Amino acid sequence: MKKLIICLAITLILIAMVIGIFYFKNQNSNDTDMKTIAVSEVTRSIFYAPQYVALSQGFFEEEGLKIELTTAQGADAVMTSVLANQSDIGFAGPEASIYVYNEGKEDYTEVFAQLTKRDRFFFGK
Repeated sequence: MKKLIICLAITLILIAMVIGIFYFKNQNSNDTDMKTIAVSEVTRSIFYAPQYVALSQGFFEEEGLKIELTTAQGADAVMTSVLANQSDIGFAGPEASIYVYNEGKEDYTEVFAQLTKRDRFFFGK
């Protein structure tokens, strides 16, 4: 009777281990699903250095984000890219959104963040 109980206990432990392995394997495979975000920047700038560091060090990938970064060479090109759904986010000055809004377009963007605080041509506090 003791042998039967021991065999049954070992079998249950092995079954629990196999179920646990498959459970954790499936959880890890779901974590690797990356969300792609297309980002268009107006120009390459030292002010975006934190973003470049985060991209090069894989910080976005750690959070499940794949960033597709393009340089549009101008705020008008960034706005065109966003309005044409070629980019999800555009880095440009707020004036591009204001121009589109003032033209009376139904499809316009909203400024939702400030990435840099000071103009790059001025020094001081």
